[in-house]
Order: sequence, then structure tokens, then C-alpha cells
Amino acid sequence: MPRQARLDAPGTLHHVIVRGIEKRQIVDDDKDRKSFVDRMGFLALETDTAIYAWTLMGNHAHIFLRSGPSGLSKYMKRLLTGYAVFYNRRHDRHGHLFQNRYKSIVVEEDAYFQELVRYIHLNPLRAGIIDSISKLERYRWCGHSVILGKLKNDWQDKEYVLKWFGKRIGDARRTYRKFVENGVEQGHRSDLIGGGLIRSQGGWIAVKDMLRQGVREKSDERILGSGEFVQQLIQQSDTERKRQFSMKENLELSIWHIKKECKDEGVDIKALRAGSRRRIVSRLRNRLSQNLVEDFGLSLAETGRQMGVSSSAVAKALDRRKIKVN
Repeated sequence: MPRQARLDAPGTLHHVIVRGIEKRQIVDDDKDRKSFVDRMGFLALETDTAIYAWTLMGNHAHIFLRSGPSGLSKYMKRLLTGYAVFYNRRHDRHGHLFQNRYKSIVVEEDAYFQELVRYIHLNPLRAGIIDSISKLERYRWCGHSVILGKLKNDWQDKEYVLKWFGKRIGDARRTYRKFVENGVEQGHRSDLIGGGLIRSQGGWIAVKDMLRQGVREKSDERILGSGEFVQQLIQQSDTERKRQFSMKENLELSIWHIKKECKDEGVDIKALRAGSRRRIVSRLRNRLSQNLVEDFGLSLAETGRQMGVSSSAVAKALDRRKIKVN
């Protein structure tokens, strides 16, 4: 079965899991760890990506985040590519460092936010990297210490996390600490590391009971959430894909239109896009700008790219044509 496209709309809540290729190490020492974490934080600020929980292990990492305006893929590509270059140079190695496709699960916030923050931050304790909950509170390679105010950084959104546990910061931290402590004995939670019906329902026993009752729930391996949440998300994704497909068609048609108009007017398309100020070229550029925006639905930025000018120049051209018509 072919892999499904990622659900990557800006502002989506994701649980991201990054693994080393063939289960190999992605960090060897604290210098590697610092490089990965610093890069993760710097890019979060630069891309307006909100990071709520994270932990960096030897051969994998968990990041619980809300994607910024540019979506998840661009953030992850810059994070993983940049770090891989650093790691390979430092350790004199070549080839892939990470599995080719990181795992990203879209999360239903109300049902799973607190649980995922706790699960992710307990990873070092479950793996035996540290041996007590008190040591976890000052552990550098996990976001738990930042939420408790033991360590500081300017990119982790601890305020949003604490709002789930209380209105006053002191009370919220105490409630959060107790909540995490109560999760220690839960151990590994397979229901929190992926999507699909079994995980969303809390296990196979719950699913079998649901099926016996004749209940049918929409599910998707890319989503951790209720059937209603899954349905809404898929509908939104389908609408977005249709919009993108329509934009692609419009762009292709607009390029065909530009070529045709240039041919009819005897204008070299290279001269059009190179900013030629010859009267015939300027007039054609202004007319095409109006066509591309009003008839083909292209943005000012895309129209500018096609015309070889800035988006503000396109806007001015449109204003001039409106004045002449009026």
C-alpha cells in the first residue's frame, strides 16, 4: 500500500518521532545533543513553531509541536538536514543519518495533550537513562525541567502547557509535577505513539467491545483522535488538496496564456521577465498582470514571479489599469 500524504496544514498539533537509520545513534555526546536541541529551538522561533514537549534519546527523538505558518515539513527538513550535515562532518561519516521518513501523528488536543506531554517527558526515565523522577527535573535533554522552571530556554512554550494544569503558575507546576509522577508506573504506552483505531480507542479490547456493540468509528493511521475528529480532519485535508490542485491548474494555464500573448504581440518572453521598459513590453506586462490576478486567480506574489517584478509592482500596475478604466 502506498504511503499516505502527510496532514500538514499550518497550526496542526503533531507528535513527531525521529529515528536513526537502522536504529543507529543520532547523538554520541553532549556536543551532538546541544547542536540538535539548539537547532530545534532556533528553527522553532524562526518558523513560529510552538514546541510543548520533547526528549532527545540516543537513537531517536520525540517532539510535540504545533506547526507554524509554513507547515511541519519545512521545519523538519531544515532541522534534520542541518543536523545531519553537522553530525556527519563532526564524526567523519557519510550517508543518511535518519530514517528517510520521520513519523508524524496529528493529535486531537483535548483528549491527548496532557497525556502526550507526560509520556514524552518520561522517556528518559523509562529507558533507564536516569534513575529517578527527581533527576528528571534537572535533566538537560528533555523539556520537563523547563516546564518546572529548573532550566530555561526562550523557545519552549511552557506557558501554554502550564495553562492545562492551573491558572497560577505555582499551582500549575505542582499539579503538573504530580501528574507526571503518577504516570511513572504506566510504563510504555503504545496507544500514544501512533494513530489508527486501536490507539485512538485505547487498545484492542476496547475496539472489540465497540465492534460487538455495532459501533463504527472513522480512523486513520496518521491521526490520534476520535472518529469525529478524524472525519473533520480528512475533510479539511481533501478541501486543501483540491484547492492546491486548482491553483496548480491555474498556474499552468496562466503560463500558457503568457506564452500565447507574447507570441501574438511579438514580445520575447525573456524580455518580459527581465524587466524591459520598452513601451510594448510594459503595456503587455501590465495587461498580463491583470489577467493573471483577476482571470486566473494567481496571487500578487506568483504573478510577480511570472512577470519578473515584485508583488508591489503588480499591485501598482493593477491600480493604474483601474484608474484608466474608470
